[in-house]
Amino acid sequence: MFEVWAPRPDRVRLLADGRVHDMERDDEGWWRAEVPRPVADEVEVDYGFLLDDDPTPRPDPRSRRQPDGVHGLSRTYDPSTFAWTDQGWTGRQLAGSVVYELHVGTFTPGGTLDSAIERLDHLVDLGVDLVEVMPVNAFNGTHNWGYDGVGWFAVSESYGGPAAYQRFVDACHARGLGVVQDVVHNHLGPSGNYLPLFGPYLTQGRNTWGDLVNLDGEGSAHVRRFILDSALVFLRDHHVDGLRLDAVHALQDSSPTHLLEELAVEVAALSAHQRRPLSLIAESDLNDPVMIRPREAGGHGLDAQWSDDFHHAVHVALTGETDGYYADFEPLTALQKVLTRGFFHDGTFSSFRDRDHGVPVDTEHTATWRFVVCSQNHDQVGNRARGDRVTEVLDEDQLGCAAMLVLLGPFTPMLFQGEEWAASTPFAFFTSHPEPELGRATAEGRLAEFERMGWDPAVVPDPQDPQTFAMSRLDWSETDPGREGGRHARVLGLYRALGALRRTRPELTDPSFAATRCEIDEGQRLVLMWRRGTLVALNLGERPVTVPGLEGALLVGTRSGPTLADGTLTLPPHAGAVVG
Repeated sequence: MFEVWAPRPDRVRLLADGRVHDMERDDEGWWRAEVPRPVADEVEVDYGFLLDDDPTPRPDPRSRRQPDGVHGLSRTYDPSTFAWTDQGWTGRQLAGSVVYELHVGTFTPGGTLDSAIERLDHLVDLGVDLVEVMPVNAFNGTHNWGYDGVGWFAVSESYGGPAAYQRFVDACHARGLGVVQDVVHNHLGPSGNYLPLFGPYLTQGRNTWGDLVNLDGEGSAHVRRFILDSALVFLRDHHVDGLRLDAVHALQDSSPTHLLEELAVEVAALSAHQRRPLSLIAESDLNDPVMIRPREAGGHGLDAQWSDDFHHAVHVALTGETDGYYADFEPLTALQKVLTRGFFHDGTFSSFRDRDHGVPVDTEHTATWRFVVCSQNHDQVGNRARGDRVTEVLDEDQLGCAAMLVLLGPFTPMLFQGEEWAASTPFAFFTSHPEPELGRATAEGRLAEFERMGWDPAVVPDPQDPQTFAMSRLDWSETDPGREGGRHARVLGLYRALGALRRTRPELTDPSFAATRCEIDEGQRLVLMWRRGTLVALNLGERPVTVPGLEGALLVGTRSGPTLADGTLTLPPHAGAVVG
């Protein structure tokens, strides 16, 4: 049986393995065709839909495979044919976990899901629990970040397709690693989006990336079902352990039940059936805890959300950069507030937005692990003009301080690929649009944006240049102790030590806001973060500082060698230490 929701055309025919079959329409706009044997018995069938009198077959909106690209025919794929070996897998809860964000195309030289398997043991040694994979949905071209996807049910063939994805997840589970898949429901890519030919998938209005997805207009019930089913494909058929939901603030939904809540309900039901945790993590610019508030209390019932405020506060404290949205985070009190209250903007004035922004977090009844935090991620690195990492401007001690704030702070830590060894490779914005005009528009638009911000256009890489993609691949040889005097290896050693410490001291995963106390000395640029009985002390200034009256031992220190003698901790400039 082949079926497709297509209320817009007056006639739909199925092209399957070179033969055309009539389809019948029901009252809801679904067209169906029973394909006679032997085609229906084929293991894989190439097919498409002919809409009205258009002679060009269009791919299935719910296609599981696009072997010839997003403009070509779809191919059937039965996910139940994969021989899973993870029958004993019981999952990984987000609470207490360390997340690692990676981009399949640049994580390894091979740039595929199969080649990524070869580096999973590195993540295990690092103390990672959940691997967050940037979007893998089918897109036009050979490489991009993944946010131009148009085949929401399919895995890009450039990464290996759906079978490779299943092999990757199975290999992760075999090593005790869960998988969180980054999915995009707020917009579609600019090339290969044939959904409007079939039905009212989009509606009037625009967000940053294009037309709005129709979540509450005519026909929206089928659009919502389309989105929900595309999410369940990963969780059910590909055994994924969670979803990161891209830019949910761009989902405009006035329905009585918000799409996010509806997704939370269905994922909770699937989790109960599978008897393992399934997590939903929102990327939201709203600073509104409604995302993670339980449905019983009027929230959407998601498990966690990103806190960009944490990144901004850490970035400014270490780099001193105060341009744009960083301006409000200049005083160290911004870092103190984020560490103890979750958001900095929680109803306060945002100079970047020129208005009040955010909603306070109920710190008495909210678990700290519901906030996913980082010092680097694909957005904060890749959306810089050059795609440069903080590695370029921070010394080894400062990088260690950033790691301590992320890994030993109260929230769920997320690392970005390569940061654990201070990777020197950038992570630039890259595309591979086959259409010359679209490629030019993308490059020129990005260049104009950075020129408005005062950047020298000469330093902005052309996203369409294949070298921009190539230079963004991680250089794994940097982890060799002999490279650059061992700097990369030492940073990696510190990350591993912090990951191990996090697993041995329960106060470092205590989910109560009350378990974290933070004191700052603006003059000395001193930050003291107490995690119950463990102290993380950071000297972000240019002069040595001392912290007297301490008990316990020096557990971990950054490279410059902080010392603890007679209860007094001495921190060289930029140094960090953990005492417990």
